[in-house]
Amino acid sequence: MDQSRRPPLADSSLALLAKGYGWLPDRRRRSASPVVRARLMGQPAVALHGPEAVRFFYDERHVERRTALPGPVLSTLFGHGAVHTLDGQAHRTRKDMFLSLLTGPQAVAGLVEHVTTVWDEAVQSWPGRPSVVLFDEVSRILTRGVCRWAALPLDDVDRVARDLVAMVDGFATPGPRHWLARRARARSEAWLGRLVQDVRDGDTAAPAGSALDVVVRHRDADGRLLDPHTAAVELLNIVRPTVAVCWFVSYAAHALYRGPDLRERLSEDDTAYAVAFAHELRRFYPFAPFLGGRAVTDLEWQGEPIPSGTLVLLDLYGQNHDPGLWADPYTFEPGRFLHRPPERDELIPQGGGDRATGHRCPGEDITIALLRALCPRLARLDYTVPHQDLRIPLNRLPSRVRSGFVIEGVRVPAPVHHGAGRASR
Repeated sequence: MDQSRRPPLADSSLALLAKGYGWLPDRRRRSASPVVRARLMGQPAVALHGPEAVRFFYDERHVERRTALPGPVLSTLFGHGAVHTLDGQAHRTRKDMFLSLLTGPQAVAGLVEHVTTVWDEAVQSWPGRPSVVLFDEVSRILTRGVCRWAALPLDDVDRVARDLVAMVDGFATPGPRHWLARRARARSEAWLGRLVQDVRDGDTAAPAGSALDVVVRHRDADGRLLDPHTAAVELLNIVRPTVAVCWFVSYAAHALYRGPDLRERLSEDDTAYAVAFAHELRRFYPFAPFLGGRAVTDLEWQGEPIPSGTLVLLDLYGQNHDPGLWADPYTFEPGRFLHRPPERDELIPQGGGDRATGHRCPGEDITIALLRALCPRLARLDYTVPHQDLRIPLNRLPSRVRSGFVIEGVRVPAPVHHGAGRASR
């Protein structure tokens, strides 16, 4: 192999932790090659970028996910035995379960209705409070809403919300946040594992068609029911990503604070603009830095060899801020999506490829629909923003608004009954 194509001897894991979202885009800008070569966790890695790379990455003849997810990520974010660790027919059969619950107008509308009902109830108490930490409050709203929709009984919404947030907040970092995430996952898996067993024993009813019912009855490609632990893992993989939308709602407040002119437009009954705003939130603000897989055989990408077993990274944050794909990529501009919906493999904050057959997040429609519903509600609230730390550090994985976005003096407008929304102006 040419010397320029050899993976570097120095491991980049510490550099990744230090630079966060900027590590891979910086490496790509300095690279003369169409791939970035690095060593992570002692393993050779290559990073790819761009819509063609998305299609290459999600081709199971090239890259598999099953052996690429490190143990710490499985022990916090996804769970051992999760759909994310499967490939081929096993993955497609398990994925069908998620698609049946999280896609289609009826499924999406049902979850959104539960969440918006909880939101509309919760905001009525905000005017009587000296301050509201939006990130924390929305995490509880989303937890209550998604658990009602999924038919999961809630005894302590605060604890469950904290645990669901902790699993996301600690997956990509060593130290205290990581260990909080592990403990949160263990508690949550134990709770839902017991619930699954109670349903199967006839001690608890699961409403027909609910997420609890579907997961309890699901049979994998081998015809077997999921064991209670795996069923608990997959229930968490339905509710946890929904609660993670609190990241984007607090980002929405940040965007409205930085661009007050956006508030009036977003507060109108304009569905097209609300969807465009949701797309721009997901493009502009940091969430997942990249995805990882493993080369299943000796490959070649644009003339560059990728030996079998190499870690293959797909640069999400860099692609979502690529000036070759987005004009003024570091400007928050929802209008870019008003007249040109994003191409499937261009905008990839929740992965790319085909949702039905690949590893693209099946809950992407839910994320967009929740943001479409919640962001205009946020824009219509009247509140003040006190002095606070509104930085979003790119060396923190995953990042978030440092203060959680505190609001004060909340005034709730009279309810407005909106229709389907007019077309964009």
